[in-house]
Amino acid sequence: MLKYIAIAVLTLLVAVSWYKFDQSGKDAEKLRVEVEKLSYDPDTEEEARKLKIKLNGMEGERIFSGILLTFLSAGLAGIVFATQILPLLANKVSKAVYENNEKVEADPFHDARVLMAQGEWDGAIESFKLAAKKDPSNRMAWTEIAKIQRDHLENPPAAIATLREAIESQDWEIDDVAFLMFRLADIYEQDFHDHANARTILTQVIELFPETRHSANARTKIHELDAHIHNT
Repeated sequence: MLKYIAIAVLTLLVAVSWYKFDQSGKDAEKLRVEVEKLSYDPDTEEEARKLKIKLNGMEGERIFSGILLTFLSAGLAGIVFATQILPLLANKVSKAVYENNEKVEADPFHDARVLMAQGEWDGAIESFKLAAKKDPSNRMAWTEIAKIQRDHLENPPAAIATLREAIESQDWEIDDVAFLMFRLADIYEQDFHDHANARTILTQVIELFPETRHSANARTKIHELDAHIHNT
Protein backbone atom coordinates (compact mmCIF):
# COMPACT_ATOMS: atom_id res chain seq x y z
CA MET A 1 0.00 0.00 0.00
CA LEU A 2 2.79 2.45 0.90
CA LYS A 3 4.51 1.96 -2.44
CA TYR A 4 1.34 2.97 -4.29
CA ILE A 5 1.02 6.09 -2.12
CA ALA A 6 4.67 6.95 -2.84
CA ILE A 7 4.12 6.45 -6.57
CA ALA A 8 0.98 8.61 -6.47
CA VAL A 9 2.71 11.43 -4.56
CA LEU A 10 5.76 11.33 -6.82
CA THR A 11 3.54 11.28 -9.91
CA LEU A 12 1.71 14.37 -8.62
CA LEU A 13 5.01 16.17 -7.95
CA VAL A 14 6.27 15.34 -11.43
CA ALA A 15 3.01 16.51 -13.02
CA VAL A 16 3.03 19.82 -11.06
CA SER A 17 6.73 20.33 -11.85
CA TRP A 18 6.15 19.73 -15.54
CA TYR A 19 3.27 22.23 -15.51
CA LYS A 20 5.36 24.88 -13.75
CA PHE A 21 8.32 24.19 -16.05
CA ASP A 22 6.13 24.60 -19.11
CA GLN A 23 4.43 27.70 -17.71
CA SER A 24 7.74 29.33 -16.79
CA GLY A 25 8.91 28.79 -20.36
CA LYS A 26 5.84 30.59 -21.68
CA ASP A 27 6.30 33.43 -19.16
CA ALA A 28 9.96 33.75 -20.08
CA GLU A 29 9.08 33.88 -23.78
CA LYS A 30 6.55 36.68 -23.16
CA LEU A 31 9.11 38.62 -21.11
CA ARG A 32 11.74 38.14 -23.81
CA VAL A 33 9.38 39.65 -26.40
CA GLU A 34 8.67 42.57 -24.04
CA VAL A 35 12.41 43.18 -23.49
CA GLU A 36 13.00 43.26 -27.23
CA LYS A 37 10.24 45.83 -27.70
CA LEU A 38 11.50 48.08 -24.93
CA SER A 39 15.11 47.81 -26.05
CA TYR A 40 14.42 49.77 -29.28
CA ASP A 41 13.09 52.81 -27.42
CA PRO A 42 15.72 54.98 -25.58
CA ASP A 43 13.02 56.14 -23.15
CA THR A 44 12.39 52.57 -21.97
CA GLU A 45 15.97 51.32 -22.10
CA GLU A 46 16.31 51.28 -18.32
CA GLU A 47 13.08 49.34 -17.93
CA ALA A 48 14.28 46.90 -20.57
CA ARG A 49 17.52 46.40 -18.65
CA LYS A 50 15.64 45.59 -15.44
CA LEU A 51 13.35 43.19 -17.28
CA LYS A 52 16.35 41.52 -18.88
CA ILE A 53 17.86 40.92 -15.42
CA LYS A 54 14.55 39.41 -14.36
CA LEU A 55 14.52 37.28 -17.51
CA ASN A 56 18.01 35.96 -16.80
CA GLY A 57 16.88 35.04 -13.29
CA MET A 58 13.82 33.25 -14.66
CA GLU A 59 15.92 31.31 -17.17
CA GLY A 60 18.36 30.29 -14.42
CA GLU A 61 15.49 29.07 -12.26
CA ARG A 62 14.01 27.23 -15.24
CA ILE A 63 17.31 25.42 -15.86
CA PHE A 64 17.43 24.39 -12.19
CA SER A 65 13.77 23.30 -12.37
CA GLY A 66 14.55 21.28 -15.50
CA ILE A 67 17.38 19.45 -13.74
CA LEU A 68 15.19 18.76 -10.71
CA LEU A 69 12.35 17.60 -12.95
CA THR A 70 14.70 15.21 -14.75
CA PHE A 71 15.70 13.60 -11.43
CA LEU A 72 12.08 13.39 -10.29
CA SER A 73 10.99 11.80 -13.58
CA ALA A 74 13.89 9.34 -13.48
CA GLY A 75 13.05 8.46 -9.88
CA LEU A 76 9.40 7.87 -10.75
CA ALA A 77 10.35 5.72 -13.73
CA GLY A 78 12.77 3.74 -11.57
CA ILE A 79 10.21 3.14 -8.84
CA VAL A 80 7.52 2.09 -11.32
CA PHE A 81 9.96 -0.25 -13.07
CA ALA A 82 11.21 -1.77 -9.81
CA THR A 83 7.79 -2.18 -8.17
CA GLN A 84 5.53 -2.90 -11.14
CA ILE A 85 7.33 -3.92 -14.34
CA LEU A 86 10.26 -5.88 -12.91
CA PRO A 87 8.08 -8.20 -10.79
CA LEU A 88 5.91 -8.92 -13.85
CA LEU A 89 8.96 -9.75 -15.95
CA ALA A 90 10.41 -11.91 -13.18
CA ASN A 91 7.09 -13.71 -12.83
CA LYS A 92 6.93 -14.43 -16.57
CA VAL A 93 10.51 -15.69 -16.63
CA SER A 94 10.00 -17.93 -13.60
CA LYS A 95 6.73 -19.21 -15.06
CA ALA A 96 8.44 -20.04 -18.37
CA VAL A 97 11.25 -21.87 -16.55
CA TYR A 98 8.72 -23.76 -14.43
CA GLU A 99 6.69 -24.76 -17.48
CA ASN A 100 9.82 -25.97 -19.28
CA ASN A 101 10.85 -28.01 -16.25
CA GLU A 102 7.34 -29.35 -16.01
CA LYS A 103 7.49 -30.46 -19.64
CA VAL A 104 10.78 -32.23 -19.04
CA GLU A 105 9.37 -33.94 -15.98
CA ALA A 106 6.22 -34.85 -17.92
CA ASP A 107 8.26 -36.74 -20.56
CA PRO A 108 7.89 -40.38 -19.50
CA PHE A 109 10.92 -41.35 -21.56
CA HIS A 110 13.32 -38.67 -20.35
CA ASP A 111 15.55 -41.02 -18.33
CA ALA A 112 15.53 -43.62 -21.09
CA ARG A 113 16.56 -41.08 -23.71
CA VAL A 114 19.43 -39.90 -21.50
CA LEU A 115 20.66 -43.49 -21.22
CA MET A 116 20.35 -43.92 -24.98
CA ALA A 117 22.44 -40.81 -25.55
CA GLN A 118 25.10 -42.35 -23.31
CA GLY A 119 24.99 -45.66 -25.18
CA GLU A 120 23.61 -47.48 -22.12
CA TRP A 121 21.31 -49.73 -24.16
CA ASP A 122 20.42 -52.25 -21.44
CA GLY A 123 19.67 -49.46 -18.98
CA ALA A 124 17.55 -47.68 -21.58
CA ILE A 125 15.54 -50.87 -22.20
CA GLU A 126 14.85 -51.25 -18.48
CA SER A 127 13.81 -47.59 -18.29
CA PHE A 128 11.43 -48.02 -21.24
CA LYS A 129 9.96 -51.14 -19.61
CA LEU A 130 9.33 -49.14 -16.45
CA ALA A 131 7.63 -46.44 -18.51
CA ALA A 132 5.48 -49.10 -20.21
CA LYS A 133 4.31 -50.35 -16.81
CA LYS A 134 3.42 -46.84 -15.70
CA ASP A 135 1.53 -46.09 -18.92
CA PRO A 136 0.54 -49.36 -20.65
CA SER A 137 -1.40 -47.48 -23.34
CA ASN A 138 1.74 -45.82 -24.72
CA ARG A 139 3.01 -48.03 -27.54
CA MET A 140 6.19 -46.01 -28.02
CA ALA A 141 7.91 -47.61 -25.04
CA TRP A 142 7.59 -51.02 -26.70
CA THR A 143 8.66 -49.84 -30.15
CA GLU A 144 11.70 -48.03 -28.69
CA ILE A 145 12.76 -51.22 -26.91
CA ALA A 146 12.41 -53.21 -30.14
CA LYS A 147 14.37 -50.56 -32.03
CA ILE A 148 17.25 -50.71 -29.54
CA GLN A 149 17.31 -54.51 -29.71
CA ARG A 150 17.25 -54.49 -33.49
CA ASP A 151 19.47 -51.55 -34.38
CA HIS A 152 21.91 -51.24 -31.50
CA LEU A 153 22.10 -54.69 -29.96
CA GLU A 154 21.73 -56.40 -33.37
CA ASN A 155 19.24 -58.85 -31.93
CA PRO A 156 16.18 -58.95 -34.25
CA PRO A 157 14.74 -62.09 -32.54
CA ALA A 158 14.57 -60.15 -29.27
CA ALA A 159 12.84 -57.29 -31.10
CA ILE A 160 10.27 -59.74 -32.49
CA ALA A 161 9.67 -61.17 -29.01
CA THR A 162 9.22 -57.64 -27.62
CA LEU A 163 6.67 -56.64 -30.25
CA ARG A 164 4.73 -59.91 -29.86
CA GLU A 165 4.68 -59.40 -26.10
CA ALA A 166 3.42 -55.86 -26.60
CA ILE A 167 0.65 -56.95 -29.00
CA GLU A 168 -0.54 -59.66 -26.63
CA SER A 169 -0.17 -57.60 -23.44
CA GLN A 170 -3.48 -55.72 -23.71
CA ASP A 171 -6.39 -54.62 -25.85
CA TRP A 172 -4.87 -51.82 -27.92
CA GLU A 173 -6.59 -49.14 -29.91
CA ILE A 174 -6.79 -50.01 -33.62
CA ASP A 175 -4.08 -47.53 -34.66
CA ASP A 176 -1.70 -48.77 -31.97
CA VAL A 177 -1.99 -52.50 -32.63
CA ALA A 178 -1.82 -51.97 -36.38
CA PHE A 179 1.34 -49.93 -35.92
CA LEU A 180 2.93 -52.70 -33.81
CA MET A 181 1.94 -55.37 -36.33
CA PHE A 182 3.43 -53.43 -39.24
CA ARG A 183 6.71 -53.08 -37.31
CA LEU A 184 6.69 -56.82 -36.65
CA ALA A 185 6.11 -57.60 -40.32
CA ASP A 186 8.96 -55.25 -41.29
CA ILE A 187 11.45 -57.13 -39.09
CA TYR A 188 10.43 -60.50 -40.53
CA GLU A 189 10.75 -59.18 -44.05
CA GLN A 190 13.85 -56.98 -43.79
CA ASP A 191 15.97 -58.87 -41.25
CA PHE A 192 15.05 -62.49 -42.01
CA HIS A 193 13.59 -62.26 -45.52
CA ASP A 194 10.76 -64.33 -44.06
CA HIS A 195 8.05 -63.42 -46.56
CA ALA A 196 5.66 -66.04 -45.23
CA ASN A 197 5.50 -64.70 -41.68
CA ALA A 198 5.45 -61.09 -42.91
CA ARG A 199 2.57 -61.93 -45.25
CA THR A 200 0.70 -63.73 -42.47
CA ILE A 201 0.89 -60.71 -40.18
CA LEU A 202 -0.25 -58.34 -42.92
CA THR A 203 -3.14 -60.66 -43.75
CA GLN A 204 -4.15 -60.57 -40.08
CA VAL A 205 -4.25 -56.78 -40.28
CA ILE A 206 -6.62 -57.01 -43.25
CA GLU A 207 -8.84 -59.50 -41.43
CA LEU A 208 -8.86 -57.64 -38.12
CA PHE A 209 -9.39 -54.13 -39.51
CA PRO A 210 -11.31 -54.38 -42.80
CA GLU A 211 -12.38 -51.20 -44.55
CA THR A 212 -9.70 -49.17 -42.81
CA ARG A 213 -6.56 -47.43 -44.01
CA HIS A 214 -4.57 -50.08 -42.17
CA SER A 215 -6.20 -52.77 -44.29
CA ALA A 216 -5.43 -50.79 -47.45
CA ASN A 217 -1.81 -50.32 -46.40
CA ALA A 218 -1.48 -54.03 -45.61
CA ARG A 219 -2.81 -54.96 -49.06
CA THR A 220 -0.26 -52.62 -50.65
CA LYS A 221 2.53 -54.23 -48.60
CA ILE A 222 1.42 -57.71 -49.62
CA HIS A 223 1.43 -56.74 -53.30
CA GLU A 224 4.97 -55.38 -52.85
CA LEU A 225 6.07 -58.60 -51.14
CA ASP A 226 4.51 -60.77 -53.85
CA ALA A 227 6.11 -58.68 -56.59
CA HIS A 228 9.52 -58.93 -54.88
CA ILE A 229 9.21 -62.73 -54.53
CA HIS A 230 8.15 -63.04 -58.17
CA ASN A 231 11.08 -60.92 -59.38
CA THR A 232 13.62 -62.92 -57.40
